Amino acid sequence: MKKFLAAASAIVVACSMASCGAKKETSKQTTVKKTIGIAMPSQKLERWNNDGESLKSQFEQAGYSVDLRFSENDADQQNTDINGMLKDGVDLLLIAAVDGTTLSDTLTVAKEKNIPVVAYDRLIMDTDALTYYVSFDNYAVGKLQGEFVKSKLYLTSTTSEYNIEFVAGDAGDNNARYFFNGAYDVLKPYIDNNTLHIRSGKNTFEQVATKDWSSEIAEQNMKETLASYYKDTELHVALCANDSTALGVANALASDYKGKNTPIITGQDGDVANLKNIVDGTQSMTVYKNVHDEAAVAFEVCRMLLDGDIPTSKLAGEFENIKVNYDSESYNNGVRYIQSYLLVPNVITSENLQLLVDNGSYKWDSEKKYLESAK
Repeated sequence: MKKFLAAASAIVVACSMASCGAKKETSKQTTVKKTIGIAMPSQKLERWNNDGESLKSQFEQAGYSVDLRFSENDADQQNTDINGMLKDGVDLLLIAAVDGTTLSDTLTVAKEKNIPVVAYDRLIMDTDALTYYVSFDNYAVGKLQGEFVKSKLYLTSTTSEYNIEFVAGDAGDNNARYFFNGAYDVLKPYIDNNTLHIRSGKNTFEQVATKDWSSEIAEQNMKETLASYYKDTELHVALCANDSTALGVANALASDYKGKNTPIITGQDGDVANLKNIVDGTQSMTVYKNVHDEAAVAFEVCRMLLDGDIPTSKLAGEFENIKVNYDSESYNNGVRYIQSYLLVPNVITSENLQLLVDNGSYKWDSEKKYLESAK
């Protein structure tokens, strides 16, 4: 991938004076260092901490100032943080929203000040201040989870019947609905023909959403589902939207599930604890989104904006080692369609964990059994 560095040079203007001992005078005009405000949802979740620090490092190495703030999954706090950045005079905002529906009033100020706003990973809704959106193909993430289940259970040819429960993400996260829809659309034909049964009857996003993507809430919800519907019935699939909810579900199954089979559990993000569960067989897969690649694309979009350039569809072609699709027709934030740069994720199972080592994100532990962060 090409590396882009912001220039920070001085312009020296020499003024010629008359002869007979006249001195040369030199004046310097130093390029003003621009500041980017980065708003992340939470420092407590491994995913967002990694993203925030990776982005901060890239911008600082390129010569920009960075105001990085974590809002600990509090939408009101994030609005306060962003208002603080605007008052401090940032030149651009890069925001991974806690709740993409709550920022429109705050971002009106950014629009009035002509400050570009880039949505990171999560689409920001109901505002015309949004300039670009950098994320993964979130509908495709859900499809990958659904296709994994479809393949593992041989749904296209089986004569057996299976039980499945869905565990979605936070209702305030616009991505969570894309994940759910992607998975559900793949599996709906098999639900409709009774190959797959949802014993709880919870078949809508709102019914299975998990506040704050919380492992604890996912665990409690699954315990209640098991107690109500699976005392004497096998659960074959827990389709979890991400790794934090998958971790909660795995904990619930370990303590409360009496079935003979080990259910398929899906996930997303590649959290270390979940990769360990994949090795141990208590989680089946995760959809891995290389946050370093996402941060690299976001960096270049923001760098161009800070330097007065206009990112276009051609930008996707700049990332020779990262598969990036440009899309200006799929992501509507309620006001207009947003120009989007969408990265393509990968399915990770126990059979291809080495991919995460090869891309530099993880390393094997001393016993070569589990993965740990490469940091």
